[in-house]
Amino acid sequence: MAFESTMANSSSYAFGKDKRLLVAADYKNVFDNNEWKVSNKESLCLSVKNDKQAPRLGLVIAKKNVKLAVHRNRIKRIIRDSFRLHQHVLPNADIVILARRGLGEKTNAEIHKQFEDTWRRLIKKANKSPTS
Repeated sequence: MAFESTMANSSSYAFGKDKRLLVAADYKNVFDNNEWKVSNKESLCLSVKNDKQAPRLGLVIAKKNVKLAVHRNRIKRIIRDSFRLHQHVLPNADIVILARRGLGEKTNAEIHKQFEDTWRRLIKKANKSPTS
């Protein structure tokens, strides 16, 4: 992909507290004011532009949709890793990922591929947006 070459030039791939949505108010802001949505069968990505210097990620992996804790934790780990690797090309936005039924049954490679596509579509929407 075109944005992968940009990732290689970045010096830090850390996923510290400054890259996470930590309080309920941050999540509420994304749910109430989302500007960009990227949806597929197993997940929904909502995001709103932020005034930070980097994107931030929040995850909602409900027990109702992914029954086993080991599957929820695996999904969170994979999404965080994908975000960490793509954070340098993502827009400065607060991003919330909601898991839907079926995500727990996907393989690690399928989840990685799905979020590669999610990030690509989010970048495309953000670049088209008049607010960016």
